[in-house]
Amino acid sequence: ITPDELGSDWQEGKVHLPLETHLNGALFGAPNAGVDMTFNFFELIAHAAKTRQLGAGCIIGSGTVSNYDRSAGSSCLAERRMLEIIESGQATTPFLCFGDTVSIAMQDRNGMSLFGTILQKVTQQDASQTK
Repeated sequence: ITPDELGSDWQEGKVHLPLETHLNGALFGAPNAGVDMTFNFFELIAHAAKTRQLGAGCIIGSGTVSNYDRSAGSSCLAERRMLEIIESGQATTPFLCFGDTVSIAMQDRNGMSLFGTILQKVTQQDASQTK
């Protein structure tokens, strides 16, 4: 997707829409991707280009999506567990287990998917396939 396709949701080099993360079908979080983003995409691309050649089709990731206001939840299991430890001294959210599924998606204001859904299932590696 290009910035012009995002319209007013593209501001200051950031996408200002919720990133929805589901764990086993239940909403885990939907923080706004642009609100508290430390470095915008212009800065991320410039930094990456200092040490490698970038060309058409390169994918630049922004890292964990979260907000200072935690009411929208999280998009990162490790971050949620860390915040629980800070708040109460122990993590209450369990680690992922075999069979768990995680999906990540972002939709525009009309409900149209921006990049499809990333869907992953935790599976156990077949020991016979290891070297």
